[in-house]
Amino acid sequence: MAVTLKVNGASRSVPAEPDTPLLYVLRNDLELNGAKFGCGLAQCGACTVLVDGKAVRSCVTDIGSLVGAEITTLEGLGTIAKPHPIQQAFIDEQAVQCGFCINGVIMTAKALLDRNPKAGDQQIFTDYTPQGQPKTAGSGTTVLAGPGDPVRYLLVWISKLPQTTDNGQYVVQVQDIKVLVT
Repeated sequence: MAVTLKVNGASRSVPAEPDTPLLYVLRNDLELNGAKFGCGLAQCGACTVLVDGKAVRSCVTDIGSLVGAEITTLEGLGTIAKPHPIQQAFIDEQAVQCGFCINGVIMTAKALLDRNPKAGDQQIFTDYTPQGQPKTAGSGTTVLAGPGDPVRYLLVWISKLPQTTDNGQYVVQVQDIKVLVT
């Protein structure tokens, strides 16, 4: 049986049963390897993709439930030549350690910031890091065991978003980060 999915803006037909997990189709059939198999239980977040703009764990999402939905993977955010701004912030801040969970961190951050592009540190802290602990996709698996803080990377990205002031300048202030563009 073939199922047609809209992935990264393109319709793709894949020879798979409707109960096949999306992660398997993305990696095996479409060769989109940004999403990773971590726990297989929707807890670690390494397999996170966006479905109609919402962060979804692809390891437990059947493709049959996604007909007509817009699926976006890490590969669909930007290109090597022109990364998405949030990808660029992670590059600039050297946020990747081993890189295995970074897909989930970036895709969850994208979903959060698409909902509220001017999210402040408190919303990011609440939505993105339950109980104040750095987590991947709000799941329970610690993202960073060493130096670094994913909330800071989100704040850096948000700090690059322009907000117009009365005098025509752009000022963004999040916690102790202030950017003035004239």
